[in-house]
Amino acid sequence: MNNKKLQVWLPLFFSFSMLIGIFLGYKLHGNMPVSRNIFQMGGRGTLQEVFELIRTRYVDDVSLDTLGQSAIESMLTQLDPHSVFIPAKELNGVNEDLAGRFEGIGVEFNIFEDTVHVITVLKDGPSDKAGLLPGDRFLRVGDSVVAGTGISSDGIRSMLKGPRGTEVSVIVMRGKEQKPFKITRGFIPIYSLDAAYMLQDSTGYIRLNKFSETTYEEFMASLEKLQQQGMKELVLDLRDNGGGIMDEAVEIADEFLDGNRLIVYTEGKHTPRKEYTCRRNGLFEKGKLILLMNEGSASASEVLAGALQDWDRATIIGRRSFGKGLVQEQYNLRDGSALRLTVARYYSPLGRSIQKSYSGGIEKYNEEILERYHNGKLVNADSNKNTNGKVYTTERGKKVYGGGGISPDVFIPLDTLLIDTSLAPLYTRNTMGNFAYRYYIAHKSQFDQYKTPAAFSKMYTVNDAVLNELLVFAQKDSVQLRPLNEANKDRLRLRVKSLLARQQWRNEGYFEVANGEDKMIQKALEEVKNPVLK
Repeated sequence: MNNKKLQVWLPLFFSFSMLIGIFLGYKLHGNMPVSRNIFQMGGRGTLQEVFELIRTRYVDDVSLDTLGQSAIESMLTQLDPHSVFIPAKELNGVNEDLAGRFEGIGVEFNIFEDTVHVITVLKDGPSDKAGLLPGDRFLRVGDSVVAGTGISSDGIRSMLKGPRGTEVSVIVMRGKEQKPFKITRGFIPIYSLDAAYMLQDSTGYIRLNKFSETTYEEFMASLEKLQQQGMKELVLDLRDNGGGIMDEAVEIADEFLDGNRLIVYTEGKHTPRKEYTCRRNGLFEKGKLILLMNEGSASASEVLAGALQDWDRATIIGRRSFGKGLVQEQYNLRDGSALRLTVARYYSPLGRSIQKSYSGGIEKYNEEILERYHNGKLVNADSNKNTNGKVYTTERGKKVYGGGGISPDVFIPLDTLLIDTSLAPLYTRNTMGNFAYRYYIAHKSQFDQYKTPAAFSKMYTVNDAVLNELLVFAQKDSVQLRPLNEANKDRLRLRVKSLLARQQWRNEGYFEVANGEDKMIQKALEEVKNPVLK
């Protein structure tokens, strides 16, 4: 099967993991981002001489900025997949994601039929305080008309974002009525914690989507809340968590490990060994701990998983992680751009480097996940273990492996039934998300009767009438579907139900509903009862 065909149906296969975004995450979410001014090299080298000759002697006009960026990017391709150049226009967005906040009005929007719709409003955020509601449609922002003008997502985003404390005037259409609002911009959190709730009477669940500057703070608040609700066991979900700031993962590991245990160490040719150890009594050093991960779990996620596995502190369930064991530092450049350069490798407490090979080039490196599917490594437990690297042994005698990711203790194969090319357009075109939003707005009073995601999950059913509405909507969206078998109907029902829950309770609602039929969650609840676990 060629790569073009893969690009058609793999978004379905990775619909819950959103690997398209994750690969970008691997590029930009390096560990330990540090702001520094890059040093200047003395003297003129060959590169500078060529650049100057082009500037002064080339036959036509040429953009020196574009030429310089191309030269930098070409150099970096000779290093490793995670050393990247970040242009000035992209740097602010990259830093915002790692900082865990930005300045704006606090709405999630989407554009349907050349109209900007408010999808969700951040609770207690600037727009919520001003009175905006999901379903509102922007007509004007400031002096600019934004409806029916072909405005892009980036265009409307640039209008709505701005310095904290500044004011923006908007006019929205609510139903058939135009309503003006004045919104004072503020700090808007970019949450790294998707969900935290009780799976069962004494088993809690926390899902992290990345490691930003606020992750440890978010994690601790949720951990304390769950403990107050009687949590004795914890399921920590790091599936599709592409990493971020390593220090945040270290802080979380410290909550699980006792004494002054080594969590991770880093070392490079020009970077001396640096050890990160436990520094305080943790909040959850004794309870049973299950960690979920898959091929989308990378970087700081692997730091945390590696430490817990090496010390026999957690049972890891899922599939082998991505395999990113390189540490980046960020150097700010004079023109406002930045270089995120790999300066070291990190090693687990037993000395494991989990970085997979990139000797075949960046393209092959990024396609390695697809190769795992072709080779059966996402469905076969034996081939899932990376036995090509060195074998290590934990204190309890468990075999663990280096080079190429963290292998789970309990393997859960990819559900190949999820791969159905006939359903792929529903995901690639975001047809299901658009349908769920419109259906929710049209039936909001019905959904308001459910006070919690648990009540909604138990009582609400996506019946055949709702499913038929989805199919009609899809047809209008130029998505032609073959007659659905019962298995596909069940998948679509769960997906629509989860998306409707997200409209009401954001990500926590989505995952609480989706997790109800999740095989890894079901296996985690079985493992919680295993007396071998610590």
